[in-house]
Amino acid sequence: MTQLHSPVGKVYLVGAGPGDPGLLTLKGKALLERAEVVIYDALISPAILAMVNPQAKLIHAGKRRGQHSLLQEEITQVLIQEAQTHRWVVRLKGGDPFVFGRGGEEMMDLVAAGIPVEIVPGVTSGIAAPAYAGIPLTHRNYSSSVTFVTGHERSGKYHPSVQWEQLAQASETLVIYMGIHNLPHIIESLLEAGRVPQTPIALIRWGTRPEQEEITGTLGDIVEKLQQTQFEAPAIVVIGDVVSLQAQLHPGGPLPMHQVNLPVPEEATSLSSRV
Repeated sequence: MTQLHSPVGKVYLVGAGPGDPGLLTLKGKALLERAEVVIYDALISPAILAMVNPQAKLIHAGKRRGQHSLLQEEITQVLIQEAQTHRWVVRLKGGDPFVFGRGGEEMMDLVAAGIPVEIVPGVTSGIAAPAYAGIPLTHRNYSSSVTFVTGHERSGKYHPSVQWEQLAQASETLVIYMGIHNLPHIIESLLEAGRVPQTPIALIRWGTRPEQEEITGTLGDIVEKLQQTQFEAPAIVVIGDVVSLQAQLHPGGPLPMHQVNLPVPEEATSLSSRV
């Protein structure tokens, strides 16, 4: 990838968090208020987009399963072009850019093209969604190890690079991103590798948003439960004994979302003049 002329600006790879605008970092909010261009993903909360500088150019680069607004190579090219004509370019990505967000790939291409880049981490959905559902990923009596893994494979094909047979026994808690489509194959692999059918599992959709919903069960019955609902991605899958703690931590079900979605403190707005 070649550079046409020296950049005048810088690209900020900003993690938007999982959806609740209260989980956006103060630095991320300040950059959105200062941005001249924002290239954003499909799952960015409207409440977060509302924080963007009203004069900024907004470019939708959203990618959902089977529906791409821009190819990955095109996104990088847009970032390079915008950095050559604007000082403050924000690449707004859901969750954390470096956790299954292809932020590392985008940063490598930008650095190779001579574009200055800064990473602004975000709260990843694999941590936030279980927390909002009342599921601790670790607990001294239940789990002292956690593995984050992607369950996504190419459409129409399932030849996983993930070694599920090893992960089945290597970690007490598994957190799977993008695993709903291939969940039957994943569970079959885990059961064949020794995980017992009674192992608790939770599926958390639209984590931290007002529309968050969950399905819980076991490895033995979750696929049947899933088939009886309209439950679809985007969702996080949590597997392990920690899932059973939800009944104690959220008796009667999850907290109403209006109680846990908090507004960004007004004091955060003052940071925009200091970035």
